[in-house]
Amino acid sequence: MSTRVGTAGESLRDVVYSTLRGELMNGDIRFGERLTEPKLSARFGMSRTPVREALTMLCSDGLLQREEFGFSPVRPSVARIRDLYELRLTLELGGMTRIMDNPDLTHDEGGLRAEQQRWLALQADPPAKEPGFVVVDEEFHVALLTAAGNAELVRALVAVNSRIRHVRMYDFMINNRIETTISEHLGILDAVFARDLLRAHRLLHTHIGDSLDVVLERISRAIAAMSMSE
Repeated sequence: MSTRVGTAGESLRDVVYSTLRGELMNGDIRFGERLTEPKLSARFGMSRTPVREALTMLCSDGLLQREEFGFSPVRPSVARIRDLYELRLTLELGGMTRIMDNPDLTHDEGGLRAEQQRWLALQADPPAKEPGFVVVDEEFHVALLTAAGNAELVRALVAVNSRIRHVRMYDFMINNRIETTISEHLGILDAVFARDLLRAHRLLHTHIGDSLDVVLERISRAIAAMSMSE
């Protein structure tokens, strides 16, 4: 990995990665357009190594795919995204339901109290708008499901998250979505601590549904932009 430093302490790899990620997610790079190491090295004025590393990261994110010569943008499947979100919703609400349906079960309050403190700190000092916030968001949902006590549900959610992370990043590219997410997470936790699991279930359902709406709207715009010159 490159250890050279770019603007504001960023590595050269991260400069290329964040720039291309923004262009891909905003639809500035068209479907069918080829991204190659030589062209990008010339564009960014750096060697191929950090460019290669950035391209590999974008492939891992699901935003680029390797071609015979270079890389090209991945066209998101709206139907597949809906299916995966439906699976995510089933898993996360299933964790809440198993506690509601069994009076002998309770959430692991200790783990959730620690999570609450973490999100209160984020509320006091919200991070800047950044697609990478999706990883922080995932950690909350995994912690909430973990507190419900079914490790298999958690493993399934982690797998689903890895498959929708590249589109869920769209959720944190518009104003106030990070602040809204923080507030909604704390509201869900408050309902769990109050043992009002019907309310917690409803809030979680709405929270995930709103995320899907934002993601689909942003993806539709990006697909339209990326298709203009096909």
